[in-house]
Amino acid sequence: TAYDIAFLGIEKMFLTKEGHLEKTRVVEPLEASKEDLLVVHTEAYLNSLRSSFRVAAIVEVPPLTLMPNWLVQQRLLYPFRKQVGGSILSAKLALERGWAINVGGGFHHCSAEEGGGFCAYADISLSIQFAFVRLDISRVMIIDLDAHQGNGHEKDFANDGRVYILDMYNAGIYPFVRTII
Repeated sequence: TAYDIAFLGIEKMFLTKEGHLEKTRVVEPLEASKEDLLVVHTEAYLNSLRSSFRVAAIVEVPPLTLMPNWLVQQRLLYPFRKQVGGSILSAKLALERGWAINVGGGFHHCSAEEGGGFCAYADISLSIQFAFVRLDISRVMIIDLDAHQGNGHEKDFANDGRVYILDMYNAGIYPFVRTII
């Protein structure tokens, strides 16, 4: 329930209805801690999220500039941090169980250094770093099938031979950066 930002749980309903999600197999993730986020983000970047103006620019929702930051933290960034926790947990569970899915996260426009395109935290980069360090994984493959280019994780892993990125996107739309891959 902590994920319900835009789709109000509809994604879970469809997965359950189609038989892909059993309620008894759902695992509630922890919120990604500041220490977790510091694995890829700088303290300065995380501090910048204390500005409603900055968060509004990242998620591209201008009315957020008018909201007090405690409310932005509670209603937007807290669910995002839960989804980041879900991405980390999914990496661990996939190794243990053979597969896992996180119905949130996938914030592929956020890199270690900057957010954008509705992505405030780099959960993909963080999960990969977690897999390398804690799960003893030596290689990963990102399959990004969103219509938009995953410029965040591509920036983070552009020169890392341990990460293979397959990104299928519409080259005529945001973010208009194709030199990374």
